Parts: sequence; C-alpha cells; structure tokens
Amino acid sequence: MSDTAPFPSVFVSHGAPTLILETSAGRDFLAGLGRKLGRPSAILAVSAHWTTRVPAVSGATAPETVHDFYGFPDELYRMRYAAPGAPALAGRVAEMTGAVVDPSQGLDHGAWVPLMLMYPEADIPVAQLSVMPYRSAADHIALGRLLEPLRRDGVLILASGGAVHNLREFRFGGNSAAPWATGFAGWLDRTLEAGDADAVGNWLDASPDARRAHPTDEHFLPLPVALGAAGPRPKTERLHAGFEHGSLGMHAYAFTSAQTDAQADA
Repeated sequence: MSDTAPFPSVFVSHGAPTLILETSAGRDFLAGLGRKLGRPSAILAVSAHWTTRVPAVSGATAPETVHDFYGFPDELYRMRYAAPGAPALAGRVAEMTGAVVDPSQGLDHGAWVPLMLMYPEADIPVAQLSVMPYRSAADHIALGRLLEPLRRDGVLILASGGAVHNLREFRFGGNSAAPWATGFAGWLDRTLEAGDADAVGNWLDASPDARRAHPTDEHFLPLPVALGAAGPRPKTERLHAGFEHGSLGMHAYAFTSAQTDAQADA
C-alpha cells in the first residue's frame, strides 16, 4: 500500500463534447483540477459513454481515442489523448469486482475530454470502467465500494457523467437553468453533503424531477461509483457548480472516507 494519503474519488460533469474547444467556467475548472488533485499513480475512468450489461474494464496497453459523437467541428476529430493503458490496473479491477477485461476498448469522450484538460501531458496510465444502465444506482455504489482500496494505492477513480443531463432541452450557449434543473442539482448537493448513500441509491424516487434531469440513467451512474469508492461513511467536497447550455449541470464532487482516510493520514 502507498505511504501517501489516499486519493479522493472524483465525479466530474463532462458537458458537451465541444467543452474542450469552448471558453466556459466548466472548462476552466477541469483545466485546474489536475493541479488541485496532484499526480496519481494511475487513473480508473468511469465514463457514462461505455455502457454494458455486466461490469467491464479496458485492458488496452495503448487505448485508442474514441470520437463517439457526430456532427461536431473537425478540430475535435483530430484530437488524440495518447495516454498509456493500465492493463495491470485492469486486471486488479477484474479480480476485485468480477469485471470482464476488454483488451480493445479505448477512451471515449467522457474520459478523454476531461483528462486532456486535467492531465494534458497524457503520461499517466489509464484504464476505463463501464457503467450498467440495466442495474440500479445502489448496484453502482456497491461496485464502487469494491474499488475503495485502489484510492489508498494512489489511483484516481475519476467518474465522468453529468449532474444534470437532458439533451432534449439543450439550448446552445444558454447558461441559465430552469427550476427543475436547479431543484435536482440542489437535492444532489444536499444529499451528498449529508453522506446519504441510500438516497443516492434510490435517486429516482428520492429526488425531484429525476427523469427530467436525467431522461436516461447513464450520465448519473458514474456518480454512485465514485461515492461508493469512499466507503460506507463518505465525506463530500463540492468542487464546482454551474450549468451550461441550459440543461447540462456541470457540478463536480470529491469523495473521501470519514474513517479510513483519516486513519491513513494519522
């Protein structure tokens, strides 16, 4: 085990693919987040854009930059995030969780867009973990709890989705948000600050306007993985808040364990 303090697990909202080309508060936040967190030994990215029926982890030695979007500026398609893969980390994740190792899965834009802003040198090994829309948020919290030991070894668990993600009500350039969006984001803030993992696990019933904030589950599900990785007594720090394009909540959170992280720091 590492002699350094455990890394927090982190949830970020990655916004639209064009985030990396735009001038925005969300982009500025991600561009400074790597410096705030420091350099991990490796990164396990949990992206909303890789969905499977059972847990899967990428074992590629040189993961491809996946441009999994259409109709955007050519500059986006020329971008490459040439970080090394982390097959040893993938193998460890498979042992811890029972995940299937996919030797060819690359980094989709939910992973490489925030990582290109956070760690532009692309010199930290990265593996990617899927989310499972056919399973509950509670299942994803349980998955995250299996990953908690990775943080104590200096691995950054970077969950990437959206605090609010409703493309049906997307308004290009709109930074103000409707009451349904701010209401859900406020519930999320309060619930995470209280460490209420049960409410997060039951988010569809516990939160206001859940289905308008997330018409589908996949952009919410990375968050409970990050929350679970902080253990049964999570402590939350909100890192960023705001909206872009009207219906994309850009909130971000860091999670630590109120118990085990304090013991490690002692």
